[in-house]
Amino acid sequence: MTALLVALGAAVGAPLRYTIGRALDGRFPTGMLVVNALGSGLFGVFAALSLGDAGWALLGTGFCGAFTSFSTFAVQSVERPARTATAYVVATAVLSIGACAAGWSLVGVVG
Repeated sequence: MTALLVALGAAVGAPLRYTIGRALDGRFPTGMLVVNALGSGLFGVFAALSLGDAGWALLGTGFCGAFTSFSTFAVQSVERPARTATAYVVATAVLSIGACAAGWSLVGVVG
């Protein structure tokens, strides 16, 4: 059952990542930057909600795992000139960590 929940979440997350990436990526990988920051924010929300095993499999591992992408981030980083790559890496790290913390905090304020 857990593997099915992970697959179901991934079936939604992966196409959504692809669609956003294709729509926003250009000379600068804006799509993946947005996806990784948004996915990290959602991950923070889900973690703060203390989801049970089924909810975590569906939303954390499945959806967020397929929605965000470290491998695409890594490839896009090395394909860019040094200055652009540095800006991308720093922006992704800062925004993703900040979004995760904000998602966690949001649940604490609302909940």
